[in-house]
Amino acid sequence: MPDETDLLSLQTPCLLLDEARLRANVARMKAGLAHLGVAFRPHLKTAKSLDVARIAMNSATGPATVSTLREAEYFAAGGVRDIIYAVGIAPAKLARVSAIRATGADLAVILDSLEQADAVAAHAARSGDAIPALIEVDADGHRSGVAPADTATLVAIGKRLVSGGAALRGVLLHAGDSYALNDPAAIAAAAETERVAAMTAADALRSAGLPCPVVSVGATPTARYARDLTGVTEVRAGVFMFGDLYQAGVSSVAMGDLVLSVLATIIGHQRAKGWIIADAGWMALSRDRSTAKQAVDQGYGVVCDLAGNPYQDLIVSDANQEHGIIGLRKGSTARLPDLPIGARIRILTNHACATGAQYDRYHVLDGEGGISAVWPRINGW
Repeated sequence: MPDETDLLSLQTPCLLLDEARLRANVARMKAGLAHLGVAFRPHLKTAKSLDVARIAMNSATGPATVSTLREAEYFAAGGVRDIIYAVGIAPAKLARVSAIRATGADLAVILDSLEQADAVAAHAARSGDAIPALIEVDADGHRSGVAPADTATLVAIGKRLVSGGAALRGVLLHAGDSYALNDPAAIAAAAETERVAAMTAADALRSAGLPCPVVSVGATPTARYARDLTGVTEVRAGVFMFGDLYQAGVSSVAMGDLVLSVLATIIGHQRAKGWIIADAGWMALSRDRSTAKQAVDQGYGVVCDLAGNPYQDLIVSDANQEHGIIGLRKGSTARLPDLPIGARIRILTNHACATGAQYDRYHVLDGEGGISAVWPRINGW
């Protein structure tokens, strides 16, 4: 087995995790939500790791949010008992949901149509498993969900679930449009829009005599900048734990909060072109180019030294599958650093979820230039 105790001995590319920053990010979020008097249900779709989950959750049993049933299976096997699968349920997945629930996990699903409600109710009648469901409500036109003012549809879905033997757990929203904002005041306004939409939907159900014990909202930007969460019972957020260049670009995190980086090795130079070549291409960094739409385009990632300090204006300007092409940001007057073949660098990437999906483990930094642990992570659906 190769030595995996320091950055110079690791095989590259590999994924590094700064545990101290992770813990600080989680503590900051928990403190902010506690101040607003609302519970925290961390979204684990980015982390996909029990070691990270145990830092993020309020207890070893949850609560938690997942985006795949593979995640639900993995976390349930690890002792997590309170889970929301926060992607609209496909009828063909209901048997798998019940199998996870049979292990002792309280796994809830979400839906936004009468067709899905019919499928959940029919499954409950056949199986005897009263799967709890939350109605997804559209916070801002970003993705799925029933319009918050569409009382008729909300009530019809709720009645279909309850009359069919399933359980109506509440409403769930995601303020996805907040990711396109970068002004704290605008993000705070988006958080209030999300809260009002949630309360409008919850009040519609309650006025019809239907239960709505859970009012669940969440997105990293709104979770950070919300000023009032009256009526909300819980907040879901996940990518804030790690942060990434995109989140830094919308002011959800600071550059100094970023937890993940890709360790890479210099494998070549094209000096006439002003390029340095590394062994981390888009397979290692991800194809995500979301910062191209922001005020500062970070290419495929920001290049740092081994201590994690960014080189001036040095980015991964282009990428092939296994080659990262490193160069100075357009218009920069900085000088290329002297990075000989074999030198190690760290790269901060645009999207923590997409980058993480390439790896099956985190190499955890000990704060002194070494590796303190290796934490497994999972992928798949």
